[in-house]
Amino acid sequence: MARRGEKLLLAAALLLSGVSGTAAGDAQVNTIQDIFRHLRTCWKPPPPAKARPIDITVVVSFNRSGNILGHPRISYESAEASDDDRLQYRIAVMEALQRCTPMPFTDAMAGAAAGRPFAIQFRSRRTSPPTQERRA
Repeated sequence: MARRGEKLLLAAALLLSGVSGTAAGDAQVNTIQDIFRHLRTCWKPPPPAKARPIDITVVVSFNRSGNILGHPRISYESAEASDDDRLQYRIAVMEALQRCTPMPFTDAMAGAAAGRPFAIQFRSRRTSPPTQERRA
């Protein structure tokens, strides 16, 4: 099972190694909230026919010029997701990052964001599943 996870991450890294270009317009990114807004404009979850809706979080860092620094890392996926769901959503996340980079940072934001890890949540479900509360 671990080998499959490694293959999924390798496929995502290869996808990101292609040519990137900003598709979210020319709006400058000047705040942390702008980073999240900018990435939301690039997010296209897989259609329900390909994968059930899940939540997924990726940790990514950028350099001063707005390109991805290192390799993005998936830090969370909904527990009920199948391997196929996970694969489809990992691909969709990497495609969103590819569409949105280089991030159009202002000069001030470029210095502030460079090298800083951002945990970006991509949600395709309307609501999160209910959590089980424990009583002490």
